[in-house]
Amino acid sequence: MENLNKKTVAILATNGFEESELREPKKALEEAGAEVHIVSLESGEIKGWSDGNWSTSYKVDKTLSEVSQNDYNALMLPGGQINPDLLRKDKKAVDFVKSFFENHKPVAAICHAPWLLAEAGVLEGRKITSYGSIKTDMINAGANWVDEEVVVDSGLVTSRSPEDLPAFNAKLVEEVYEGKHEAQTA
Repeated sequence: MENLNKKTVAILATNGFEESELREPKKALEEAGAEVHIVSLESGEIKGWSDGNWSTSYKVDKTLSEVSQNDYNALMLPGGQINPDLLRKDKKAVDFVKSFFENHKPVAAICHAPWLLAEAGVLEGRKITSYGSIKTDMINAGANWVDEEVVVDSGLVTSRSPEDLPAFNAKLVEEVYEGKHEAQTA
């Protein structure tokens, strides 16, 4: 396994994130040695979603107003329907996402999280996957959408659903280890 010591990763999330899509990537990154911060719109706690109900609350480490992409080596975006839909309506969240692409840093998005990538305008010509119900949204944003477990395109890692988490987490750790990708642009 890659050693991510001295690497710091932001997980951008708000209420309604798919719990396993935050918990499992966070665990994989930390087990590889990375420092991981949950970044959100407001301080306090955010509540996950699991099996059609609200689930566990997670402590917010930093708010968007306290951070910039300069603080992080990579960005991870959990899905769920509610979480990315709320975040894509927030200009600071969208700008934060876009800044990672502008600085060639790895970004990973699973399930419905690519909605944020579409909102940030970073999908043109990119090969990605996502939850099947947002396929048309991804194509309309200029992406080359495929139905695969995990897709990597120059530092951008995408997967479809919680069932893909083992492959997603492995590629997430690998891309964070590799670092900047010059082809990762906005």
